[in-house]
Amino acid sequence: MEYRKNSMSRIADKVGRLPVGWRRPVLSMMFGKIVPFLSTAGLRFEEVDHDRLTVSIRNRKKVQNHIRGVHAAAMALLAETSTGFVVGMNMPDDKLMLLKSMKVNYVKRSQGDMKAVATLTPQQIQTMYEQEKGEVLVEVLVTDESGESPIVCEMLWAWVPKKRPEAKAA
Repeated sequence: MEYRKNSMSRIADKVGRLPVGWRRPVLSMMFGKIVPFLSTAGLRFEEVDHDRLTVSIRNRKKVQNHIRGVHAAAMALLAETSTGFVVGMNMPDDKLMLLKSMKVNYVKRSQGDMKAVATLTPQQIQTMYEQEKGEVLVEVLVTDESGESPIVCEMLWAWVPKKRPEAKAA
């Protein structure tokens, strides 16, 4: 499948030309400028592609809950960020993407650092190019250091044209 470039994918392409050791921190900083809260939470972009995106968070004091695990809200942020940015890598610049629904089931206590891997199918990506408005349910797998999934998520993203149609005069 041939991917179309947008403002977000062009940032990722430029960062991809940097030396390997610089890519993660620079990409995390650049994407943190798009959504400033990501930098506050300390999310790190590990892998960025059109069909797969990985984001991680370290289990450190500022994101911990009362039992010293990654806080429930930080886990949800991890899933929301990975799905949102993989959609963003494909969303045409003339469309506005919005999180429509977020379902998070907490199924077990987390252990250590965490990562979220969000994926899109070629058909989902094609739909974003072709439909003026639409929605996509993005698959995301959130795991902790043990390799287990402490949460199970469902993230539904929608898109609409950035410019609203002009109202016709009566």
